[in-house]
Amino acid sequence: MKYTIACIIVLFLFGKVSAQSKSEAALKAKISSIIRKMTLEEKIAMLHGNALFSSAGVPRLGIPELTCDDGPLGVREEIKRFDWASANWTTDSATFLPNGSAIAATWNPLMANKYGVVIGEEANARKKIVMLAPAFNICRMPLCGRTYEYYSEDPYLNGQLAIQSVKGIQSQHVAACIKHFAANNQELNRDSVNTLVDERALREIYFPAFKAAIQQGNAYTIMSAYNKLNGYWCSENDFLLNKVLKNEWGFKGVVMSDWAGTHHTVAAANNGLDIEMGSSGPYDQWYFAKPLLAAVKAGQVSVKNIDDKVSRILWLMYHTSMSANHPKGTIATPEHAKTAYEIASESIVLLKNDSHLLPLKTSAIKSIAVIGDNAVRTFALGGYGAGVKAKYEVTALAGIKSRFGKTTSISFAQGYKANYLASKTDEQNRGYDKPDQSLIDEAVALAKKSDVAILCVGSNREYESEGHDRKSLELPFGEQALVNAVSAVNPNTIIVIMAGAPYDLNEIKKSNHTIVWSWFNGSEAGNALADVLKGVINPSGKLPFTFPVSLHDSPAFNLDTYPGKGLTADYKEGILVGYRWYDTKKIEPQFAFGYGLSYTDFSFSKLSTDKSSYKKDETIHAKFTIKNKGSRSGAEVVQLYVSDPVCSVFRPEKELKAFEKIFLKPGESKTIEMQVKVADLAFYDESKKAWNAEAGEYILDLGNSSRNIILKTKIAVK
Repeated sequence: MKYTIACIIVLFLFGKVSAQSKSEAALKAKISSIIRKMTLEEKIAMLHGNALFSSAGVPRLGIPELTCDDGPLGVREEIKRFDWASANWTTDSATFLPNGSAIAATWNPLMANKYGVVIGEEANARKKIVMLAPAFNICRMPLCGRTYEYYSEDPYLNGQLAIQSVKGIQSQHVAACIKHFAANNQELNRDSVNTLVDERALREIYFPAFKAAIQQGNAYTIMSAYNKLNGYWCSENDFLLNKVLKNEWGFKGVVMSDWAGTHHTVAAANNGLDIEMGSSGPYDQWYFAKPLLAAVKAGQVSVKNIDDKVSRILWLMYHTSMSANHPKGTIATPEHAKTAYEIASESIVLLKNDSHLLPLKTSAIKSIAVIGDNAVRTFALGGYGAGVKAKYEVTALAGIKSRFGKTTSISFAQGYKANYLASKTDEQNRGYDKPDQSLIDEAVALAKKSDVAILCVGSNREYESEGHDRKSLELPFGEQALVNAVSAVNPNTIIVIMAGAPYDLNEIKKSNHTIVWSWFNGSEAGNALADVLKGVINPSGKLPFTFPVSLHDSPAFNLDTYPGKGLTADYKEGILVGYRWYDTKKIEPQFAFGYGLSYTDFSFSKLSTDKSSYKKDETIHAKFTIKNKGSRSGAEVVQLYVSDPVCSVFRPEKELKAFEKIFLKPGESKTIEMQVKVADLAFYDESKKAWNAEAGEYILDLGNSSRNIILKTKIAVK
């Protein structure tokens, strides 16, 4: 009987693999057959844009155009074929999804997957085949204009979220385009800077999430970054695109340039780029148009190389636009709004609640003053880069009115003017950071006569924008003066910060007892925020990056490597990015990576491993018990870090290797198991050009932030 069952299992597994292999072989044969029927001119036409967001198909062979669209916040509004102006459709309103660092703050890969499914369904409704998302460059320094769009400072956290974002998008037969490969960590001089990054830092910090999204998420497309990496443009970087991406990682899909991020014909064609995209014509003059045709005819680029590029595009199409049973898609549905709400509500971080003012006890509150421009501002659009024509967006004020308005009087004061536009020069924006005393006086008068003041400050999509970096960590628009004035007259002041990147909250942290961090949190942002304030939602968000006490504490500034000298940014900090730097250098952060409070309390106990010693091909099974000690249901993000105290090379104090978000009812406890492969304890050995998990003792650190380690245990690797 056992023999029969074993045979059945073997037949099932190998039958499945065999069927898959046959299917792949059949697809390869079909693609080869199509390529044989194509002229060289038809092949070249598929390798460059023929409009802002498309490249050509071959109508006579039934091959459609390849259409793509932004972006990470949702499917952007329809624009004209040949310029950025709106096409003025009435059917392109979409769901605005929480920004990248908000998704990362959930510390929940399920939320990343749900985000991806919505993106995929809405892309299909708009007949877009490639979505230019997710974007997950490492947050190397806090001022980067696209930090709000990216995920976190940690490669493992980024990777787990990227895998699920990609799987979600591609479950709808839409290609995810992961970006920007690689080391695109600043917007200032992004299209000219040469980033110098040693191979160990690339392998340990900047590559892992891309590798995971490809090998575990099976991403169909990847976008090359604007910058140079170690002397070569990313769009023509043989090490990046050929050696690592295609040969080492086995990437089967398409490498697409960022818009106008291609610099040469022959170098890009021979070093791994497949499609050139850009923002303006004439399209037949682009590097991958007539010049590429001439280069092939001159023998500088082989026909075999061209055929490989076309083969990749057709492979992508057979998984998307030319796939069987292609979904029709839906857009801006109630189900999508529910997903936006779920992500937003899990992303909000409770930074401080010393007086336990939150959750608000509605029975005792008769009046609420809602203060600040961000209380009435929407975040779907603004600045440069991808936005969404949101079907609707619930502001903070609207959310608070809907949740508290039936029993409480709610009044609003603007408090400050957000006088900053990304499209203006520094001179034109001069004075944006000055407080407006008349607006402050009005806010103070309202706060004085209200039971509670909810102060909505922070940033917006103009101030944090693609195309430029912030100049400091200071809160903009004179907001600190407003915070000080309102807090002085109302002890029940709740500071709500809406932003996508770290800011200087030193003064607020010192003088205010209640701080909530929200984000650019999507169509349902106001409802999610109000439900957290009311206690309908127990906050469970955790910071996806370190907040430094001062900018000088950040490694890129401490080592004077940003923005670079002579258009060269030398990443001298190497592997010490984010908490790896602060923890190793013993620099106290303003708020630590992974930090976030709850309305309940959790305890951790009984950390153990299944063995005390492991071989290099084994997996560590770590167990512990977590208990909700409070009277409210809640969720805790348990983080497992590993350190290697004695090593032949320098290593960070600790590195995140596993995490899990655990939901518990009051008084409930669970025993949780986390798994870490011994191979994942390795460092990249540059001398051997290989990963090395050295024999010796390792320490497992279990906690709920990089700075709050609660339990430790040791294991040995043979």
